[in-house]
Amino acid sequence: MDTNAVLDVAFDALVLAAKLAAPVLVSALVVGFVVSLVQSVTQIQEITLSFVPKALAAGVALMVCGHWMITELVTFTHELFDRIPSLVGG
Repeated sequence: MDTNAVLDVAFDALVLAAKLAAPVLVSALVVGFVVSLVQSVTQIQEITLSFVPKALAAGVALMVCGHWMITELVTFTHELFDRIPSLVGG
């Protein structure tokens, strides 16, 4: 197995992981920013006030983007299985 092939597979896996994590992370980031802005304006400093909306936003993002995430993951897995003969065979 060539090191370039291993690096190519690893790079593709990291790009896929970033693509799959982006909707959840971005939604939590936006909601966290809005909640912290509201907290700073109203001077209410409560930990649960920032955690619960971010958790709900992450759940909604998973519900909305879940089908796309699974489709991307299955496509990557099929492409990886298709690459196995060329990786092992040289």
